[in-house]
Amino acid sequence: MKKKLAVLFSLVLLALVGLVARITYINATSGSKYRKQVLSQAQQKYENQTLPAKRGDIYDRNGNILATSNKVYNVILDCLEVNEDQDAVEPTIKALTEVLGLDESEMRKLLTDDDTKSSQYQIVKKQISMDDKKAFEEYEDPGKDSGLTDTQLKERSRITGVWFEEDYLRVYPFNALACDTIGFTLSRETADVGLEGYYNSTLMGTDGRKYGYINNDSDAEQTIMEPVSGESIETSLDVGAQQIVEKYVNGFKSSMGAKNIGVIAMKPSTGEIIAMDGGDRYDLNNPRDMSQVYSEEEIAELKKSDKKTVEALNAMWSNFCVTDAFEPGSVVKPIVMSGALEKGKITVNDTFNCDGGETFGANGDTYIKCAVWPDAHGTETLREVIANSCNDAMMQIAARMGTESFLKAQALFNFGSRTGVDLPNEGSGVIHTTDTMGETELACSAFGQGFTCTMLQEISAMCSVINGGCYYQPHLVTAIKDSSGGTVRTIDPVLLKQTISSDISANIRSYMQASVQEGTSRTSKVQGY
Repeated sequence: MKKKLAVLFSLVLLALVGLVARITYINATSGSKYRKQVLSQAQQKYENQTLPAKRGDIYDRNGNILATSNKVYNVILDCLEVNEDQDAVEPTIKALTEVLGLDESEMRKLLTDDDTKSSQYQIVKKQISMDDKKAFEEYEDPGKDSGLTDTQLKERSRITGVWFEEDYLRVYPFNALACDTIGFTLSRETADVGLEGYYNSTLMGTDGRKYGYINNDSDAEQTIMEPVSGESIETSLDVGAQQIVEKYVNGFKSSMGAKNIGVIAMKPSTGEIIAMDGGDRYDLNNPRDMSQVYSEEEIAELKKSDKKTVEALNAMWSNFCVTDAFEPGSVVKPIVMSGALEKGKITVNDTFNCDGGETFGANGDTYIKCAVWPDAHGTETLREVIANSCNDAMMQIAARMGTESFLKAQALFNFGSRTGVDLPNEGSGVIHTTDTMGETELACSAFGQGFTCTMLQEISAMCSVINGGCYYQPHLVTAIKDSSGGTVRTIDPVLLKQTISSDISANIRSYMQASVQEGTSRTSKVQGY
């Protein structure tokens, strides 16, 4: 018996010696390769996820939040982990369906389909609230005082492979208010329209990352790079003024059947935009819902073509006040007159005779009427020309200026050029050149026909006419703030040029006042103002 034990012991010892020798040989020749394989597999099972950055907020001038980001969670299913423990499959499916309302057949398909059953990252539900997340966690771990039976507790303890990925959901508390100006995000990091698009790089911040790895000593380590929240922007918009503007735009559009009604309210002394609305409104929280702009029949027809749907959405998202150009009409008369005064082509003491219209062309075959034709305004001072909105007198003023001087005056007031407003997709309009402007085109341009501009160009030019001659770049953002509310940078008004003298500006203001008090603008007079 002793000899047999000795022989057996010797054989076992020889086997161990041989095993150690083999392991030593493998480690020496292929150890690096196998170590990488083990570390790679361990790495896959170790946590590695993006920590999303919070997008900056957008405020109006009084601190009202126009856009913010709320923390939400994406539900992630690790199919491989669930399938490694067959006792976990049913409890996990039950939890996902009962608590989060997911479809049972879809969950089973994810766990059994060859394309997904070994996946460790399947998003099964996006952007659930903190309350929903807590509800799932409480279901998964109800605690000893839950009143559940031991069988129920054991079943829930087997739930596995479900985790929550942090994300942010962009929220617009005022829904459709100032939608043209604010814009919206296409994803957490992408925006193309409105302030969201123009200031996207300022607002979006920098994502962080949490990742684990197995070091050379086979110890698990974790590194966290914290996300950096985006900066917030404070705008010159006033929620109260914006609500008033939109109320009346809605009323006028429905009562008058207008295709477009746009309104911009600007502070002349700084170029700050207080309110802006282009008529077509949509919910920023659901920007693809066209029901506020199109009828059900129109939407059904649009959805028959992807191209038409995209065109309709882009039209709805476009800011009419900034992008679209049109013939401004008589509104430019004070601007044209101030340019003529600045160029010295007319004086404040000049008078003009309106006899109902002017004749143009070598053969006198073009006759352009004044609005009161066949009547006439007679002899008019500059004050009366503006008060009466007289086309005849304005044509005579443009003739005195001549083509070259008129075009220089237009350029002085920035017609034909973008203003540089802090919004995307700004239009520029089209004006004549020395090659295209004859005497008829010059005459029509004097009262705002034959060339186009945007509402933003129009109001910026008009503000410079009445504020003493200072042309300020129109703008919306007045300050950049950090995530704690501290001011990073103040954006001061930008004075681009001096268009006219302060004396000419004062005279034009008095002429425009006459239009409201006794002229063609009497119905727009505000009592007490």
